[in-house]
Amino acid sequence: MDLILPDFGLLIWTSIVFLLLMFILTKFIWKPILSSVNERETKISDSLALAEKTKAEMILLQSQNENLLKEARAERDKIVKDAHETASKMVEDSKVNAKNEASKIIASAHQAIEVEKAAAFSELKSSIAALSIEIAEKVVRTELSSDDKQKALATKLVADINLN
Repeated sequence: MDLILPDFGLLIWTSIVFLLLMFILTKFIWKPILSSVNERETKISDSLALAEKTKAEMILLQSQNENLLKEARAERDKIVKDAHETASKMVEDSKVNAKNEASKIIASAHQAIEVEKAAAFSELKSSIAALSIEIAEKVVRTELSSDDKQKALATKLVADINLN
């Protein structure tokens, strides 16, 4: 039962030791502990504020990055579109140039054909004329082989000349 009901002397000495301990603790230890706790609290609140500020800056930077990416994509799309337009224009120009060149080549080919055709007709005419003269010469020789036939032809030619 000594544990449940302590002696009066023990109670006084325990109270004196407790008060002495409280005095020593408050005088020498409590202030440094409180100051370090306050410093820690200040550091933690500063760190939280810095973290919030950093988070806000990160959000701002992220939105700026997204805007830059959107602008870069738009610029890329514009460049690709311009390149496609330039390429299609170059293809169209090449087609037009090719058609013009083909037309020129066809025109010069037609001219060459016409020149060759005219030359062929001219050569054919001269060949036909030469053959006609040769045939006429042979016919005239056979027709004019006798003197009577020569006189009749000369008379006929003179009559034709008088009529003209």
